[in-house]
Amino acid sequence: MTMTTAGVIFVLTLVAALVAVYKPFGDYMFRAVSGTKQSRVERGIYRLVGVNPAAEQTWGVYARSVLAFSAVSILFLYVFQRVQNHLWLSLGFDPVVPHGAWNTAVSFVTNTNWQSYSGESTMGHLVQMAGLAVQNFVSAAVGIAVAVALVRGFARSRTGQLGNFWVDLTRITLRILLPIAVLGAIALMIGGAVQNLSDGTDVSTLTGGTQTITGGPVASQEAIKELGTNGGGFYNVNSAHPFENPTTWTNWLQIFLIFLIPFSLPRVFGRMVGQNRQGYAIAAVMGILAFLSVALTNIFELAGHGTVPQAIGAAMEGKEVRFDVSNSATFAAATTLTSTGAVNSFHDSFTSLGGMMTMVNMMLGEVAPGGAGSGLYGLLILAVITVFVAGLMVGRTPEYLGKKIGSREIKFASLYFLITPILVLVGTAAAFATGNNSTALNVGPHGLSEVLYAFTSASNNNGSAFGGITVNTTWWDTALGLCMLLGRFLPLIFVLALAGSLARQAPTPASEGTLPTHRPLFIGMVVGVTVVLVALTFLPALALGPLAEGL
Repeated sequence: MTMTTAGVIFVLTLVAALVAVYKPFGDYMFRAVSGTKQSRVERGIYRLVGVNPAAEQTWGVYARSVLAFSAVSILFLYVFQRVQNHLWLSLGFDPVVPHGAWNTAVSFVTNTNWQSYSGESTMGHLVQMAGLAVQNFVSAAVGIAVAVALVRGFARSRTGQLGNFWVDLTRITLRILLPIAVLGAIALMIGGAVQNLSDGTDVSTLTGGTQTITGGPVASQEAIKELGTNGGGFYNVNSAHPFENPTTWTNWLQIFLIFLIPFSLPRVFGRMVGQNRQGYAIAAVMGILAFLSVALTNIFELAGHGTVPQAIGAAMEGKEVRFDVSNSATFAAATTLTSTGAVNSFHDSFTSLGGMMTMVNMMLGEVAPGGAGSGLYGLLILAVITVFVAGLMVGRTPEYLGKKIGSREIKFASLYFLITPILVLVGTAAAFATGNNSTALNVGPHGLSEVLYAFTSASNNNGSAFGGITVNTTWWDTALGLCMLLGRFLPLIFVLALAGSLARQAPTPASEGTLPTHRPLFIGMVVGVTVVLVALTFLPALALGPLAEGL
């Protein structure tokens, strides 16, 4: 069997599995976020934090709850890292330096999981489990909760209530993320992933030397890392490490976990607005964009563009032999199409055009299917922009799901999509202007690509790295931390403001002039608007970086 054939089978089985779980898992998530019954554990949590589960919140209160919870989480995780040398299972590691602790705290709370450190030599087991892994759960839950709040804005009328953030956070964590993560961790352990509290085992190497084999609670963190589209690995090389991702089938499982929630959330959307066909339309947009990305990334990598790859017939530099070129390219596309950012290969070693695709995936806004929750609300805002453009073309007030898209709504949608390009382009310019782009490996178009990738990854809350730059300095930790912080919470505020504006509207009956938003025409328009927004914004930067290198 050729590498290309194996890669096609890999992708087709993945698609078949996602199609099979779309309806049952989507319906399960719908029941989890829409049910009225509270479990005993949930009631105990509400009493502990002083929350009335029956009380709903306006968009402003919901947003303040998100920001307050996230601020406390950042503070707790920062302190946790700074005092880790006094904690149980610290493994003798020193406290994380202040700028590194700030960057990591912001990174994990914002669902970015950018890592400027080597996990196995920096973080003790307790910080990994009670700090980083916990944020893998709750940061994903925050994204899903905000997406659900936006859908409530479409589904409800003449009200300012969008639900209760604390109830949404608790239910999503306990009913969706936790049980699936447990099953995923067990599967990974069966596949060979490590799960222990070992401080390392010394072994003799073939050359007569000694090497320490590090252990830790890897499988449990790996499962939620992928399921919650987080991406932060236990080890420095992330999912390229055999203790995190031992075999080809665990590689398949990790990609499946990455796509599971984002690709199933459109079903929740369809159920909540009472029109399943609307969910299918959103899922179709995600699927089209994802298919194009996976196909192009594989084509560029299998073609081996470049003198050396073409001479040897493969582009294996920076890739694990157990995953080969195709499975590495598919994994790279999956983690950059979502906000996961995990890697099983070195993106900096991809061909120029293959590396460009990983950047383009993030620049699309990570909506195909995007992160846990963030992909759905990002694509719904693109749908709002699309119906607005369509309305201008035919000269009538645009409507989406019975809600008029007026000046207030389009302002929130526009501000949502302006934030990330500003952060990416200004951050990249600042790095060059201050001389923080210079390393021995960082020259020419490829050097620009490395800097552009870093700010694209941070601002889109992805977390993957192109590499080639020393980023564990005070300047980089501070700059990328600010991009992650602003790139996460400013868009969340605009999403919730849009949800509140929609929820207060009275429903508008459909008429002969209403654009059907479940048909192929609309699906194609959303795909087109998504691509055009990226092309107009980032094409000059891409032309100076990966395109120039490729040509």
